[in-house]
Amino acid sequence: MSRKESPTRRPRRAAAEPASTYMGPHDATLRPYDPLADGTADLLIDAALELLAESGVAFEVGSEALSILRAGGCAATEDGVVRMDRDLVRSVLASTAKSVKLWDRTGTRHIQIDCHHTWFIPGMTCIRVYDLETGEPRDSNSTDLATITRLADALPNIDAMCVACKDVEHSDIHGEIGEFAIMCANTTKPLEFLCEHPASLRVVIEIASAIRGGADALREKPYFLQIVTPLPLNYHAAHSDQIIDAARAGVPISVGTLPIGGASTPITTAGCMVNSLATDFAAMVLAQLVTPGAFCVGSSDVCFMEPSTGGIGNFAQTSLADMVMCQVRRRLGLPSFTGAVGYSNARRFNQDAVAEITTSLMQAFYSRPATLDYLGSLDQGLTFSMHALMLCDDVAGLLRTLWEGVRIDADTLALELAKEVGPRGNYLAHRHTVSHCREQLWASRYLGPNLPLSGDGRPDVDLVGRIDAELRELLGRHQVPALDAGVAAEIDAIRARFAATWTG
Repeated sequence: MSRKESPTRRPRRAAAEPASTYMGPHDATLRPYDPLADGTADLLIDAALELLAESGVAFEVGSEALSILRAGGCAATEDGVVRMDRDLVRSVLASTAKSVKLWDRTGTRHIQIDCHHTWFIPGMTCIRVYDLETGEPRDSNSTDLATITRLADALPNIDAMCVACKDVEHSDIHGEIGEFAIMCANTTKPLEFLCEHPASLRVVIEIASAIRGGADALREKPYFLQIVTPLPLNYHAAHSDQIIDAARAGVPISVGTLPIGGASTPITTAGCMVNSLATDFAAMVLAQLVTPGAFCVGSSDVCFMEPSTGGIGNFAQTSLADMVMCQVRRRLGLPSFTGAVGYSNARRFNQDAVAEITTSLMQAFYSRPATLDYLGSLDQGLTFSMHALMLCDDVAGLLRTLWEGVRIDADTLALELAKEVGPRGNYLAHRHTVSHCREQLWASRYLGPNLPLSGDGRPDVDLVGRIDAELRELLGRHQVPALDAGVAAEIDAIRARFAATWTG
């Protein structure tokens, strides 16, 4: 819906929308917050274009990407530094796909990734989990990923699934492929995938094609989005090959580096952003040269070194930078995957984590990224907490309630009713009150009406206890529809063929 159209409030599960869609848009009535003054976003974009044109970005010598970029008119040195003409990059920014539909396992429902929706996704690639029995962190495994994926399938405000945790014991190419197969089996929701080996992606594309019913069907209804994670301004073949293969297969791509201001990029917010944007733009140029019109969007985060500890992630600096990056991408008409919210640096799920998770998620109310795909990560992104994911799902419901906005028309203004009731009357028994009393309410499972109050007869259980009780109840009852037996057998055969032939 264009912002120039008449703004009407969207319900959380909009019956008027096609059954194939998930939640409604977040900007039907409310505008996002732009922290930069008019014209300032263009200064960052222009600086990134200048950096690409005059300093360049490195690609691995001998990689297919270098050949494609040279053939596309980019100047490249013998050591693989590619300089990209400003006009070429601007034409790519104008012509690249600005939205894509990511479909579920059955191909019947989708999420629309664009500037007008925000999607909530667990992640990303934690190497530890908090054990449900002991509460202590330990190395994650395939069973943990299956459990987290099944939990995400059950949660009403979780829209898709990413690789929440790694199978640490099998941290190799076969483990990566196994992680995708685990997600396929344990949720029907759309997927995000990331890997270190291009060969993993090729097998995953083959698996997704089998699920969808062929390569053309996968291109028509993409089942997963591939996340590619290069270094700032430096593309190894392992990453550029993923961009090339995904673009050729019609798989949507999100390319984002994780800069550390003060270490791998300038420490200033603006300088760090310029390096991140230039890294993003280079990937988009490569993807468009491979497949014009491909959906390949930059998603670089903006993080900074904490001077006192050398750690990453000063909250105020990172949060503001995240909002600025979202504004810059909106300026280009591009969805922003920079949803660095919903996680915490806290060492476990406690009051520290609750404060940071809720504060950062509320920041997304203003910034409106396309995806929030770090939900549930604690301990600086190392350890996944299912309890944290449950809280994120609940707060996501609050955000969607707020994004409904306020409908203002004759019915809601209620002027005739106010005149009828008069200054000394009351509205308690009026039909208008009955009709509207449930509107704009956050149906929180843990707070609001479910917050234990003195004298209400319920046990005085704290937030962590309330979340823990529902977590265990959900894991005990939720069942995910099984993969078709023939498709499951085909996936097993694909993995077996690859295992028998892989010599890397």
